[in-house]
Amino acid sequence: MRIPLSSPDVTDLEIRYVTEVLKSPNLSLGPKLPEFEQRMAQYVGRKHATAVNSGTSALHLVVRALGIGDGDEVITTPFSFVSSANCLLFEKARPVFVDIDPLTFNIDVNKVEEQIDKKTKAILAVDVFGYPAEWSRLEEVAEKYSLGLIEDSCEALGVEYRGKKAGCFGDAAVFSFYPNKQMTTGEGGLIVTDDDHISMLCRSMRNQGREEGGEWLEHRRLGYNYRISDINCALGIAQLERLEEILAKRAQLACWYDERLRGMDGVITPFSSSEVKRSWFVYVVLLAERFGRNERDRIMQGLKEAGIGCQRYFSPIHLQSFYAEMFGYRRGDFPVAEYVADRTLALPFFNRLTEEQVDEVVQNLKRLLL
Repeated sequence: MRIPLSSPDVTDLEIRYVTEVLKSPNLSLGPKLPEFEQRMAQYVGRKHATAVNSGTSALHLVVRALGIGDGDEVITTPFSFVSSANCLLFEKARPVFVDIDPLTFNIDVNKVEEQIDKKTKAILAVDVFGYPAEWSRLEEVAEKYSLGLIEDSCEALGVEYRGKKAGCFGDAAVFSFYPNKQMTTGEGGLIVTDDDHISMLCRSMRNQGREEGGEWLEHRRLGYNYRISDINCALGIAQLERLEEILAKRAQLACWYDERLRGMDGVITPFSSSEVKRSWFVYVVLLAERFGRNERDRIMQGLKEAGIGCQRYFSPIHLQSFYAEMFGYRRGDFPVAEYVADRTLALPFFNRLTEEQVDEVVQNLKRLLL
């Protein structure tokens, strides 16, 4: 693609920090790991941070740390990246999907309580596309029914909701640092929590079940190799030092798109609210009702033929083939999520995207909408 969908923003600072690690004897489990964790905990405003090799690993460890297991149910959203539900299947728990809000694309809090029963162990909500779920209401529901609450903020680093940063809600929160995220470690994830026990369990389980400070070949519990290298952490430290600059660039890009697309027939721009400071992960528009899946896919193909990267976001989890086979889901079960999934279109969005390139994307989109 002449204008790709996404591209990482790596500068000489990142290269220098990574090179310093490569010249050291500590490529893994070295000093950059605790430094990255401490800096991230301070940034988010949580007591503990545990860095791992992916956002999926982070979710899995939180699920285990909360004791969610065989026969338990967890309320979550069908409109997300598949790992937010897969992490429950890893522990033989069942995802119980609740349809989404048509404006924010997040889980519809008004529909959560009706799905709670004696098997419900927790709520796992997702900050979709860098827009936060209604955490104040979700916290009230979780407290009312004595449920765990997991904040999947993999797409929301830097968000502020009612004066608090994403990652500050629930028993624990997770972030992802894949290259298309606001900041990257190449591959990586992070768990943040104020709970000492959750933190201890996650740190142990990411490193084969070893206790911190214990003997190298002593294993206290079942664990995994979910470690992240000092190379990745050094990249993350550099990105964190530049994070405000990065978030400002992405906000400017979103502003350019908003200005050019607002009022365009057939396009609905992302929802905004005065109580939220959004952190832009992707720029996803919703096509008008007259455009179904086939029309959306035609427009995508036209953009790609013009050299412009684009993608649909997301395919509903409940309609993924193995979920449909395992649980018997079918089209029509979660109509809002399906409606949105049929009409969402992600446009090119990365830090070095220029205003002229935004103009070109918008002009081609307008042409294809006719």
